[in-house]
Amino acid sequence: MPELPEVQAHAERLADRFDGRVLTRFVPIKFTALRTALPAPDEAYGQPLRGVGRRGKYLLLEFESVHFAVHLMQGGRLLVDEKQSAKPRGGQARFVFDEGPALLLTEAGTERRAGVWCLTPSDAMTSPPLDVLGPDADTVTAEQMVELLGAKNQRLHGFLRDQRSIAGLGRRLANEICHHAKLSPFAMTGKLGAEGADLVVAAIAATVAEGLEYERSRPDMSSSKDRPSSVHKRTGEPCPVCGDAVRAVEYSGYTVHYCPTCQTGGKVLADNTTSKFLK
Repeated sequence: MPELPEVQAHAERLADRFDGRVLTRFVPIKFTALRTALPAPDEAYGQPLRGVGRRGKYLLLEFESVHFAVHLMQGGRLLVDEKQSAKPRGGQARFVFDEGPALLLTEAGTERRAGVWCLTPSDAMTSPPLDVLGPDADTVTAEQMVELLGAKNQRLHGFLRDQRSIAGLGRRLANEICHHAKLSPFAMTGKLGAEGADLVVAAIAATVAEGLEYERSRPDMSSSKDRPSSVHKRTGEPCPVCGDAVRAVEYSGYTVHYCPTCQTGGKVLADNTTSKFLK
């Protein structure tokens, strides 16, 4: 799933190309694409795009009367649509402008989880789906992080992936942040304190900056296999810091990748949900 760096860089690319363009139509190609009834999309017709922003993993297409929040989920993309064919492959919704290409929301696979929400600008950030998001990860200070980590005693990896706690991060960045901070992915947040908060904030800044630098060098959003990583999806490969083999803990929906030498004092984490150490 695209995370903060990928969504942010894509927002910048779209803003460069579409800012000022006048919306003429919003077409939900699949009935599941539009997730809200009010405000209606047509309230933005005839209005220029004022900007493309980001909140967490959501793209925000901002018009005077309506803000469109777009979530790409796992297989979605918001693409420049030159052809505007009647039945685009994977097409979910289309933003049509007064001239030039449209914007096409596509989604690979059959889950149909990508979607568009129409929000009233004055209360967009306090309306579903944005209202449940925690602060954007790249804006959190060390002092704020102490409070966030202590709010609920949970595993660090789970905290980083929980959009209600901190927004914009996902599986790849959770793995990379834990590795960069030299913290176990199963460290309990309630025990990290100020020192741990400093490490987490610095690791977020470093990994997000690395991701942004890579994404901004591209003309389009990357696929997951191309994104920079030290441990994510590198099971069995040598850690670039110490040379130890990267290990994995497998779950049904995701995998935790980590380096035992860098993060757990050389101990190998048990590959089960109790997360005990193997002797």
